Amino acid sequence: MVEICCGSYYDAVQAASGGARRIELNSGLHLGGLTPSLGTLELVKEHCEIKVVAMVRPRGGGFCYCREDFAVMEKDAELLVRHGADGIAFGCLHPDASINREQNERLISIIHEYGKEAVFHRAFDCTKNACEAMEILIDMGVDRVLTSGLAAKAVQGADLLKELQTTYGDQIEILAGSGINATNARKLMDDTGILQVHSSCKDWVKDPTTIVNGVSYAFADQPNAEAYDVVSEKLVRNLLGSIGEADS
Repeated sequence: MVEICCGSYYDAVQAASGGARRIELNSGLHLGGLTPSLGTLELVKEHCEIKVVAMVRPRGGGFCYCREDFAVMEKDAELLVRHGADGIAFGCLHPDASINREQNERLISIIHEYGKEAVFHRAFDCTKNACEAMEILIDMGVDRVLTSGLAAKAVQGADLLKELQTTYGDQIEILAGSGINATNARKLMDDTGILQVHSSCKDWVKDPTTIVNGVSYAFADQPNAEAYDVVSEKLVRNLLGSIGEADS
């Protein structure tokens, strides 16, 4: 399974056209991915035959949420599953980066009440003890974990990814993500035994109104300062082809 990280309805269309069967739907990918709008979700579900895991994350920064943040997360999770999301990606931590059991269990309860998938995102990679955190997530009933193996990129965390897959792969789905593309996905999967990968398949589109009259709304560095990121259908196809999933 290849999951494509999407930040818009356009991205979802490109991912589906490229052959992907599942996406993680976000807004604000330049902030690490935030909760998408209901309008975006409904358009994706109406026009794309693809499984959609919707992000629930109310702001950028880390994953330690105050009462007000979490109230929004609860409301968003319920609205998203009621409007067709097949799963919810989430992750709540304490200030010491340990798993916030109370908050996560509340979200899992909402997700499972609607028969959808509970996916713990890369907040996992901020925890200090991967095995301890994984066992807590399994005990809480999380269905899948997105992780880079507690490293900046998944290829750097390959040894831990293999350990996690070997130890826990029969109890929870492990989805490897961060820096995965057509050049390294097959080897990473072979080396770790992991069967699912997560990729952005990113390209750039120029918007000439990004920097005008000395006023800048850029969020990327050169040479893409006047552009925004999108999913590339071609890169999705290349990734699927590299692991033998093309046209499946």
